Amino acid sequence: MKFFFLQRNKHGRIIMITWLLLLSLSTTSTQDGQENSVLRCGPQNVTLDYDSFLLKWEDDPSCSVIRDGLVYELQLLTADKPVHNGEVVVTPAQIGSTHSWKWTSHLPSQCARHSVRLRSQYNNQSSPWMQKMLPDQGEILVLPRNQIFKVGSTATFCCTVPDGESIKTMFLLNYKGANVNATKISEHVHSLTVHLDQESENWSDVICEISKGNISGASFHASYPPDDSDLQCETRDLESIDCFWNVGRAANEHPAMERIYQLQGSPCINGHSGKCSQKVEVDTVERNWTLTATNRLGKLELCDRANLTKRVHMVAPEKVAASTVNPRNISLKWSWTVQKYSNFNLTCQVDVSDGDSNTKVFQTENFGVGLTAAVIKDLIPHWDYDVRVRCGTAQHFWKWGDWSKSVKIRTKGDVPDALDVWMKVKEDQTVISWKVPLANQSHGEIFDYKVSWAKTKEKNQSNQTNVSRSNHSLTLTLDPSEEYMVTVTARNINGSSSPSTIIIPRLNLDKSEVKTSWISGSNGSFFLSWPVSPNASCGYIVDWCPVFGNCTFEWMKVPPNRTHTTIFSKNFEDGRRYLLSIYACTERAPVLLQRREGYVRETKIEGELFKLKNKQEDSAVEVSWEPIPLEKQTASIHGYILYYQDKSGDVFNVSTDDPEATSLTAKNLNISTYNFTVTALTAVGLCGNTSIIVTLNPLADQLIMLTLISLGAVFLILSVSIIICYRHWACIKHKVYPPIPKPVLTDQWLTSPDEHTSHRLHFDQSHYSEVLDVPKLYDKFRPPQPVVSQDYKTFTFSQTRKGYYNKPLKKLQPCLTLPTTGLTSQPGLPTSPINGVFPNPSYNPSYSLVMHGEDREFKSGPEVHERIPFIRSFSGYQPQSPDKTFTTAELEENPESPISCVSTYILLPQKTSN
Repeated sequence: MKFFFLQRNKHGRIIMITWLLLLSLSTTSTQDGQENSVLRCGPQNVTLDYDSFLLKWEDDPSCSVIRDGLVYELQLLTADKPVHNGEVVVTPAQIGSTHSWKWTSHLPSQCARHSVRLRSQYNNQSSPWMQKMLPDQGEILVLPRNQIFKVGSTATFCCTVPDGESIKTMFLLNYKGANVNATKISEHVHSLTVHLDQESENWSDVICEISKGNISGASFHASYPPDDSDLQCETRDLESIDCFWNVGRAANEHPAMERIYQLQGSPCINGHSGKCSQKVEVDTVERNWTLTATNRLGKLELCDRANLTKRVHMVAPEKVAASTVNPRNISLKWSWTVQKYSNFNLTCQVDVSDGDSNTKVFQTENFGVGLTAAVIKDLIPHWDYDVRVRCGTAQHFWKWGDWSKSVKIRTKGDVPDALDVWMKVKEDQTVISWKVPLANQSHGEIFDYKVSWAKTKEKNQSNQTNVSRSNHSLTLTLDPSEEYMVTVTARNINGSSSPSTIIIPRLNLDKSEVKTSWISGSNGSFFLSWPVSPNASCGYIVDWCPVFGNCTFEWMKVPPNRTHTTIFSKNFEDGRRYLLSIYACTERAPVLLQRREGYVRETKIEGELFKLKNKQEDSAVEVSWEPIPLEKQTASIHGYILYYQDKSGDVFNVSTDDPEATSLTAKNLNISTYNFTVTALTAVGLCGNTSIIVTLNPLADQLIMLTLISLGAVFLILSVSIIICYRHWACIKHKVYPPIPKPVLTDQWLTSPDEHTSHRLHFDQSHYSEVLDVPKLYDKFRPPQPVVSQDYKTFTFSQTRKGYYNKPLKKLQPCLTLPTTGLTSQPGLPTSPINGVFPNPSYNPSYSLVMHGEDREFKSGPEVHERIPFIRSFSGYQPQSPDKTFTTAELEENPESPISCVSTYILLPQKTSN
């Protein structure tokens, strides 16, 4: 432009040059003024925090004229050496506000000298550096303090002390991490580096101790950033949203690490519980629902995309009650607090539980739009139930709603269920038994039972009796040759149960027809299996009872499609043998299929089991015992073993596998003393050991012993006989030797048979040891004439027959031996040795014997003038039959022979020496 003016006019050229010079001077002066103003724009009010290295400052007021923005240059120096450069850009809108800058050093501020320089730049012009140094504390200082670190990071702590002090040690407190490294930077500065590999339970500490014993420290906490997960959102009332998530490690979170939750940008009051609810407008649109979680270490964002009309979580039904109650079904009704549920197609679940045990019985499901009622079937009469209800949407089912409050309902009573009846036949008695109805079978209190029985061919003539409710069996005496039908019913307040019928067969169940096999129990039970029976139209019955003792039988019924079962009973006892029977249930009487016998668990037989006896035969010894009763067999016996040991200690044995054996024999034994032990072989080992000691005797000793035993037995028998005879002698004498009438001597005893007279007998008592000539005796038969004398009984003699006569008596000494010691005197009579006892075994009192003496017959001695009994009974006398007769030929066989020594002769006593 100035060139343009110079060309037009020279004069004007001079003027324009002058003007341009003035303008140039003016412009140069203005520019110099602006530049001087920009250089004055810089930071002011600069502060530096030595814990976090946070630098803050403000703009100088002269910076307000700048329209393009500023740049602040920063430089961090450690130990007067630059270690970091940075810059902060300030926009025109930010000019005049407070600015900040933060830097994290690998060493705390006190581990080395730290300073920050700051200046502003504009159009390649810079303000002077403004330097800020961390002040000296002049005390023991551990840095950083009250810091939050992330688990997995590394933290370094520094301890500085004033001049004149020295550091003794640095260590961790209340932290379980073991990866620690301490470094000495100078006499006044030490560092401690810690690898934070686990979360702190609370605040942890770094302790610094100096040589004088003073300490200082800094606290820190190691934790995690938010780690929540699994966000799910739903609606319950179709007017709000409920979101749930897993809070992760929040349960152990330190208060300084409290998380802040927001749903859709709005704060959640109880977000730490993993639940957040907000009022929203629910529609059919599918959208994202966002949750944010923030703490001092980080921020987490979770999202869930859902259409809330398909995520309806229903609330619990209200006012659940029974509208109708019957013995076996009830009708329920309820209501909803959310009216919008009435538009949904619902499915509801009814939970029925036992009222006493709180055990779930069953569940039912019902469907319907806005469902508010349901019917529960197949219930037990007179039973308490707990009922509750929950529902969900049938279309787009999300989850079941909440359960309603439980409601207690009791069904009405009904007649009892049919009884479970069984029988046991014992000879002519039949025991009918039935199981006690359970509470869910009685349907009320049982009053009594009614038992009816009749012959199957005479059903109209039945007998019946009532049994009290405390008894559950009845014993009947039935005719074994007839078939009976027995019916049992139970009665309560609602009536009688259906009849339970069982047929009793004509004959007793014959045990011999079915063999009994062995069974072993396990785990306190018996496992039974059997082949299929074509007769089992209604299944099978298994009964059991102890083999010995009171047979209180139990039973169970098995359906037709099963041929095995396991039997448990609370009455089973270890070590007791049981008999198990399997029957086929038929339309008529039950049919016995199998019998088993065994133990639930065998136990060892305690103590001595045997009562031993022994018998020696030559060089063998037989040890025997009585059969072992079943009540003592707590384990099945499979055999026996006989152990025997002699004095040398050698042990031998013999055994048998026969459980019925009662003896074992040890053979080829030496003459010695043996210890015999008998033991039973069972499934649980050897039991019932019983011992006996036997000394073997030589064969001669056995013969002597046998002889002595025989003599001893004879002596014992004789002794007992003598004692018995002595104690009962009077009775025996009376029975064997009845009293004999005493003979009386009359004058006619020695008369001639022709004259029918008798001669007196005279003898000298001093010479009756000599042979005497006895006068002839003549007897003529005549009727018996008993002679009765004072104080004497009738004496008769029947042996002398008609025609008998006496010859002169020769010297037959043996026949006239009567000692005088055998004679007794009678009161009132002269003492005479003739008053002895004459043996007369064939005496018959049908004849009288009268004796008379004559003076011519006896030259010396006193005469016998008085009637005296001449014959008495001897000991050993045995009366003969009174019916015995003698013929004349017998009497006259040898009339000329001298008198013989027979019982028909009179024996006179001999003279005894003085």
